[in-house]
Amino acid sequence: MKPIRLFTPILIKVSFVVSILWCIKSVEVLFNVDLGFLGVVPRELTGLVGILTAPLIHGSYSHLFSNTLPLLLLSTGLWYGYPKSRIRVLTVVWLISGIGVWLFARGATHIGASGLTHGLFFFLLVVSMFRRDKRSVVLMMIAFFMYGSMVLTIFPREPHISFEYHFFGALAGIVSACLWHNRDPKMQEKQYRWEQVEEDDPIIGDQWRE
Repeated sequence: MKPIRLFTPILIKVSFVVSILWCIKSVEVLFNVDLGFLGVVPRELTGLVGILTAPLIHGSYSHLFSNTLPLLLLSTGLWYGYPKSRIRVLTVVWLISGIGVWLFARGATHIGASGLTHGLFFFLLVVSMFRRDKRSVVLMMIAFFMYGSMVLTIFPREPHISFEYHFFGALAGIVSACLWHNRDPKMQEKQYRWEQVEEDDPIIGDQWRE
């Protein structure tokens, strides 16, 4: 029950943050405002602001919806499983994915939170390989079961999808896992009675060991 009690308030907080993205898109639609200028425009000075703002902007409601569920699940997994490194991971993924797009991506306006989702997914995937404790493995299995296809979307597929954001987000997640996989303490393993070393039998002594 304790993990559930910890998981639920984290999910509520993450849901509140993700709802801000829906508010931004709703304002854009209701007031007929185009916030595309807040995206990352590679190798242009005006596009530098997008490094900070592009993950907040989406091209359509369907674009936003496709990022909402992964953000909810993966962010909750990060916040629950890695309380000491989560801010660092999120910051590095946010900045490195945007910087990578600005430096190396195609000439277009790149927007959306998919760089974040890929960064969080690859962090959960790679950090579990380093740690190999029950919590990290469970979080990785959940993430991989739901969004394992992200392994393929870091490569070019459709012209209108910014695979560069996916790629550099994934790269930032891997780097974060390599840097901070030991920052969070592992869960204390529960020892069951049958695992404990039994004392010698009072009648036969330690003959049973032979």
